[in-house]
Amino acid sequence: MQGKKKLTLLAAACALMLSACNFTGSSSTPAPATGETGTEANTETAATSPQVLNLVETSDISSLDVMTAHDSYSNNVLSNAMEGLYGLDKQGQPVLTGASEHKVSEDGLTHTFTIRDSVWSNGDPVKASDYEFAWKRTFRETGYYGYMFSNAKILNADRIAKGEATPDELGVKAEDDKTLVVTLSAPSPLLPSYLMFTPFFPVNEKLVTELGDKYGLEANQVVYNGPFVVEEWKHEQGWKLTKNDQYWDKDAVQIEEINVFVVKEESTAVNLFDTGKVDRIKISSAYVDQYKNDPAYSIENRGGLGFLRFNHGHEALSNKNIRKAIDLAIDKQGLADIVINNGSSPTYFLVPKSASPSPGGKNFREINGDFTGTAEDAKAAFQQGLSEIGASTVSLNILAADTTESKSIAEYLKNQLETNLEGLEIKISVQPLQRRLELEKAIDYDISISTYVPLNSDPISYLEMFETDGNFNRMGYSNPRYDELVTQAKAELDMEKRYDLMLEAEKILFEDAAIAPLYQSADSIVQKPYVKDFVSYPAMPQHGYKWVKIEGK
Repeated sequence: MQGKKKLTLLAAACALMLSACNFTGSSSTPAPATGETGTEANTETAATSPQVLNLVETSDISSLDVMTAHDSYSNNVLSNAMEGLYGLDKQGQPVLTGASEHKVSEDGLTHTFTIRDSVWSNGDPVKASDYEFAWKRTFRETGYYGYMFSNAKILNADRIAKGEATPDELGVKAEDDKTLVVTLSAPSPLLPSYLMFTPFFPVNEKLVTELGDKYGLEANQVVYNGPFVVEEWKHEQGWKLTKNDQYWDKDAVQIEEINVFVVKEESTAVNLFDTGKVDRIKISSAYVDQYKNDPAYSIENRGGLGFLRFNHGHEALSNKNIRKAIDLAIDKQGLADIVINNGSSPTYFLVPKSASPSPGGKNFREINGDFTGTAEDAKAAFQQGLSEIGASTVSLNILAADTTESKSIAEYLKNQLETNLEGLEIKISVQPLQRRLELEKAIDYDISISTYVPLNSDPISYLEMFETDGNFNRMGYSNPRYDELVTQAKAELDMEKRYDLMLEAEKILFEDAAIAPLYQSADSIVQKPYVKDFVSYPAMPQHGYKWVKIEGK
């Protein structure tokens, strides 16, 4: 059988800040057209409006190298400037992008891709060997994303990660310039969802070899094969994307220029929006009441989670009862409604309500329910934990990012925990996003306010975070039975059995009080009415710029 799958200052100060980034507006106007996966432009309004979009983000991107870009900001940029064999369409479904054809062998182990006729932004043809080189490079240089290849069932990915095989033995081979053969160790029904993620993107082998360690450190040290190119990147200030005229589906791309400014203070972002300097912002609870009756306001639901990571190697936090007490002592409804106040909902679980349902159509939460307890349960667990570690008081540090929301959450948690758990002292450490990530990865913290946006909505995308020594574990948690269940779920082809395995794994995670869930994310958005077809996804990447256009500005 063969299958085929086709972003309170005076206006003047705001203007000064924007111009300091040296991002200049464009007055170019693209011709209305319809691409293979694009939409037809409005021939009157789009043609008379400058196709320039101005956005803000709260943190800088970390890298433009698909192998080392581990944060959501970098991932979002790269997913709009590059593409792999698969990408997301406007409705969030996987579709062929870098490949024009995908054939599968009868046993589901051999996947043959025909590479689309396309070129890099420097004019070089995109070849099958660019994929083979990029995938094997991940294992040769860092191996950070190796787990993604293992989860996708790419042949020998597990063995390479364990040092039992070499990167050259990874199950990917360019048969010729247009043919890429991917071999799996077991059938993988979620393969297309993995292949659209950044670790599976190609890279220009010639440029990577030429630049070495400098590749991806600046905008001009990368070439791109997606709808946009990163024309400028001014570190800690912002970046500019421009339409890639070399892109195979360029007729579907209406926007000519996207300027993204790093704005850490929310009041600044709001003033930029109100004075027309930016076209779309995400707001926190401090501004929701100001905008909630404005037609420009909307709530975008996310599949992301906010939760607390515990350092399981910490003297006090290695105690299950202390971790459990911290989880139960937090009024999560109040956190969602009062502090975050952007449409986010409280969580008492890992796998969110938006996850894929069971084969019988039941929601994961409908089956497993919530993992809850009372304030009295929290107090009892804390006192028992103190007794077990031989202490009468505990002082813990909460690690937060330097964003308005993260700092507000930290202050709320401090108040909740110190009020509800007698003998607990909380200190707060605020760090820039990248530094917070570094401290997390090194497990150099006590408690960390963490967020996670999955690759897709399958429950395994959440559960695999906490496998022993997993890249996203970042807290030293380990339970052999949990690992076993997650491993089995990844390999199980019987979908009902697979779902049961995932349900049991989540129960174990909460029996261990491994984490403290806080909220399922949503974003309160204020967007100018002339911005059309701005696509947001519940998982990764967060946004698709390919179809956006400016009409009637």
